[in-house]
Amino acid sequence: MSNSAQVPDADTAQIPGTDTAGLGRGPLTRRLPVLLQAPPQPREAPAYEAGAGITPGRFLLRVIFSVKRVTVPAMLLAVVWQVGESAVPVVMGVAIDRALATGNAGQLVLWLGVLMTLYVALTMAAKVSNRLTSYAVQLVQHRLRSTLSTAVLHPVDGAARPPDGSVVSVLTSDVARLANGVLLVILPVARIAAIGFIAVSLLATHRLLGLVVLLGAPVAVWLMGVLSERLSRDTRAYQGLLASTVGRATDLVAGYRVVKGIRAEAEATRRYRQASQETLVGARRNAGLLGRFLAGSGAVTGTFVAAVMGLAGWFAVGGRLSIGELIAAVGLTQAMLPQIQSIASASIPNLAGARAASARVIDVLRGNGEESRRGSPGQDDRTEAEVAQLPVVEVSAPGATIRVDPGEFVGVRADDRTAARIAQALLDPRAGGEVEARLDGLPARELTAQEYRSRVTVAPHRATLFSGTIRDNLTAGAGTPVQVDVAVRAAACDDFAADLDLPVGEDGNRLSGGQRQRIALARALASDAPVLVLHDPTTAVDPVTEHAIAVRLRDVRAGRSTLLITSSPALLGRCDRIVDLPEGAPLRGRTVG
Repeated sequence: MSNSAQVPDADTAQIPGTDTAGLGRGPLTRRLPVLLQAPPQPREAPAYEAGAGITPGRFLLRVIFSVKRVTVPAMLLAVVWQVGESAVPVVMGVAIDRALATGNAGQLVLWLGVLMTLYVALTMAAKVSNRLTSYAVQLVQHRLRSTLSTAVLHPVDGAARPPDGSVVSVLTSDVARLANGVLLVILPVARIAAIGFIAVSLLATHRLLGLVVLLGAPVAVWLMGVLSERLSRDTRAYQGLLASTVGRATDLVAGYRVVKGIRAEAEATRRYRQASQETLVGARRNAGLLGRFLAGSGAVTGTFVAAVMGLAGWFAVGGRLSIGELIAAVGLTQAMLPQIQSIASASIPNLAGARAASARVIDVLRGNGEESRRGSPGQDDRTEAEVAQLPVVEVSAPGATIRVDPGEFVGVRADDRTAARIAQALLDPRAGGEVEARLDGLPARELTAQEYRSRVTVAPHRATLFSGTIRDNLTAGAGTPVQVDVAVRAAACDDFAADLDLPVGEDGNRLSGGQRQRIALARALASDAPVLVLHDPTTAVDPVTEHAIAVRLRDVRAGRSTLLITSSPALLGRCDRIVDLPEGAPLRGRTVG
């Protein structure tokens, strides 16, 4: 199917005049170069650091200034754009005084040309600045989502803590709000520059007018900042309520079968309805505060602009301003109105939302691995050479010790509870508990996550697949194409995975339970880990398929260590040794010839 889908593209690419780039361009534009195109693969995004001493405001500044190579040109172009728009009344006033008032046709043509040039310059600056601004926001969003995904899905301490549903809200709503903080160093700076230009122009027109603007504009902006304080605090509280409700809904959908199984639909509905009502109350309160802020800031802005325009009119009536200067003064004052209003209605609420989102992002980053960066006492004094690449693995439980020598294939037969405890101890050696894992005699909890994960891979019993194709899931462990092919056959996936580009659906819902389990087993085998721990990898497959997996499993793991926790006779029969751990019984082992 995939090969046939490529044929029309190849044929179309040979037709003269077609849009081979696939951008939907017409005959007149498809041959023009396309600038600032996204790369075919996402760029490497270094993680944002959120140390213990960083505040939401400092983290916001760190995010904002992380894309200076894009935001600085965008800011300069935005300054040209906003100052150019503010200069239009000045050019018109000069044209009136020097051309229309004197009847000089040459001056009229000259200043009309200046006005047209000014319009072209500010229009081009606006287009390029807006494009760069959008690009900067997308870059920051990509880097934030990469940072959060790494912190949540692969915490530094290696702990396998499943994220709650509120992470969805952080990765979407809060990331978008925080990334929009990039706008704070582009448009507000440009608008402040425009206000400065207006003030200087008014100062040149009439000194008192200029002084009123220079002194009054900062006071107006400060008053609007004071009015926004309560809105900023409430926005953070509302975003927390929203994230909690989204998380509750996500968890409810994920556990729907469990809820149905215990007949808790009514209670789950009641709890979600209560959380939704609390969020609705918070949304209404936040909207009311936003409305009151906009009304207050509008009153401040309107009063200031009306005072400036009234003063300019009084000077014109008294003969201290010419007609052109009056038009320029009125035009400059009117140009100042949207600048201040934009700062009040867009930039300040944007700052409030970005700071609130910054605090929530920091909470997620610190809750998923920031504390673990400190490591265990004395951990930095060790060297990685103390643990061999293919180490001796020991798992100690009360009254029993399981040992896997390099290259051994050891089976463990235990009750479900004991098997789960062993798998959990190997999956998360820092979780604590009665079961302890050691590599070459060193406690696994004292190793860094990189040291431990580079040697030990654990495939839990629950088969979790990612949305995408079979190939996407098999290569999640960075297996080579050859290793993937070998793993597919060893896990007996070749009967349904002939085309690795077939989609598996969300959490593998397009596959049967046995197929999902075999894909998960193939993914673990494709990682080619020095030490592989398999926990009940074939409970959902039929006996014939299980026998085929048992025959192939030992060969594909030759030369590496494997710990197989299962009660399947077919799999245990292929092990070098079998360790029996009946519940409450002492350890006993035997060698299989």
